[in-house]
Amino acid sequence: MLLVVDVGNTHTVLGLYDGEQLAHSWRLRTSRERTTDEWGLTFRSFFELNDISFKSISGMAISSVVPPAIHALKRSGKRYFHVETLVIGPGVKTGLSILYDNPKEVGADRVVNAVAAYEKAKQACIVVDFGTATTFDCISPDGKYLGGVIAPGLKVSLDALVARAAKLPRVEIVKPAHIIGKNTEEAIQAGTLFGYVALVDGLVERLTKEMGHEVTVIATGGLSSVIASESQTISSLEPNLTLEGLRIIYNKNQ
Repeated sequence: MLLVVDVGNTHTVLGLYDGEQLAHSWRLRTSRERTTDEWGLTFRSFFELNDISFKSISGMAISSVVPPAIHALKRSGKRYFHVETLVIGPGVKTGLSILYDNPKEVGADRVVNAVAAYEKAKQACIVVDFGTATTFDCISPDGKYLGGVIAPGLKVSLDALVARAAKLPRVEIVKPAHIIGKNTEEAIQAGTLFGYVALVDGLVERLTKEMGHEVTVIATGGLSSVIASESQTISSLEPNLTLEGLRIIYNKNQ
């Protein structure tokens, strides 16, 4: 089985593949200070709940936007699973031509998402990843990474609003009963949710126009389902897109 790990700024997602099938996945809070042995305990806790043996792991792949986490994860792969871990970065075969001014600046998660999205769409596409930041990644009809957009994440935007406005309460990010809010909570929810939907649809329309091709728009990330249900431009929802990309890239490098 292949263990894949996507380390984001806020959350880390673990996936366990049996061939091409995602057999299990788990989400935990990202910690920059988690040690090699703490990772071992984390893996053991999840594995024991599902009756999985460490010996069943034949490979491991990591995508991380948090550099301090990489070393401990690589050591845990060697110590507990006796495998060499593939870390997504320069020198790793992805099959993707990156047309960025400096390709090394592109986050590993964005590269992995682009690989998985093109594998699924087989045509020009835009990946919208709703995380700490919301990223828009554009892939050409022939599978080249063109670049994209980085915007403040939905939760980051809401947290900033509440932190800077003393009288505004923290609210749950859900669809309100009315767009014209009848109370402060509804008003914040409407502005947060529908304002963000407008941001997503507006950027996708502009990106599509600049790309000059019909595109498939794929949404992923923690809050993707909340926005996708209201968006007019998102074509499909793929919550495990990054894990799938890690599997594909791992296989390309074997």
